[in-house]
Amino acid sequence: MSETIASVHEIAPVADSVSDELFPIREVSRLTGVNPVTLRAWERRYALIQPTRTESGHRLYSRADIDTVNRILDWIERGLAVSKVAKIIARDDQQAVVVRAERNAGEECEGPSLQAQLMLAISAFDDARLDTLYGQIFATYPASVAFQEILMPLWNDLLRHQGRFGQASEWLFFDNFLRASTSKRLRLACASPAPRVLLAAIAGECRELELLVAGVLMSSDQLSVKVLGVGQPFDELTLVCEKTRPRALVLFSNHAPGNELPLRLRRLALTLDCPLLLAGDASDLARENLADSTIGCLGNDGQSMQARLQQFLGAKLDA
Repeated sequence: MSETIASVHEIAPVADSVSDELFPIREVSRLTGVNPVTLRAWERRYALIQPTRTESGHRLYSRADIDTVNRILDWIERGLAVSKVAKIIARDDQQAVVVRAERNAGEECEGPSLQAQLMLAISAFDDARLDTLYGQIFATYPASVAFQEILMPLWNDLLRHQGRFGQASEWLFFDNFLRASTSKRLRLACASPAPRVLLAAIAGECRELELLVAGVLMSSDQLSVKVLGVGQPFDELTLVCEKTRPRALVLFSNHAPGNELPLRLRRLALTLDCPLLLAGDASDLARENLADSTIGCLGNDGQSMQARLQQFLGAKLDA
């Protein structure tokens, strides 16, 4: 019997809570758009997902498995070969564990989760409630936890699931709110007299909010971060640096780096009077190819980006 015609008992969710539901392969295929042959290949060849099995051998996938499939798709869309995805997902999971531990060390949450409360405000298009929750989150947690554990995962989830009527509007509402709030937070950080770093996106390789969040997470008492507009021409970065004289120029990308990127960065670095650094997911993926250059890689984790930036510039690390 094929997996797509398993018994009714095997197809039905087999758990007491929604988070523990298990789904057959055809339902996972419907939800993600990935055909069953590909799902099996990702399991056998790359161990990217590990579904459970019924007594008769049929695969059953958890919601976490479905989330992993969506993350794999996201990375493939960003130009990463599927053979390299497992290492990146393992890295992201490890970082998430650290951030979650920091969050849980502060307090125990009661009632609906913060993300559930945010979602209620978003679905009601309630600016005032969303603003109140945003303030509570930043009053309770450091910026790295607020963004990486609470806000950005929800933003990414809404971005990924826009198939039903109204979901695109919900994502746009949340995205507009976060961009405005993060821009305000960044302006306050840049108002300090601390030395300035320029942060620019590699064109087409991140969304504006991702760039703004990176700017906030890199900022510290020792360094303020000035974010250049999305769409900043690559070949005019030298001119901007000549006029503004930053302590460093940081380029940001969340895409898999193309073969030409290391050469472009090396050429740019030769024209600058300040260090050139790379941040975002691309920096981890390009690290090996840039190992023999003067270009520093900051990673994609908020705390790591800030610490490595300070190290590259010889600044004193925060306690």
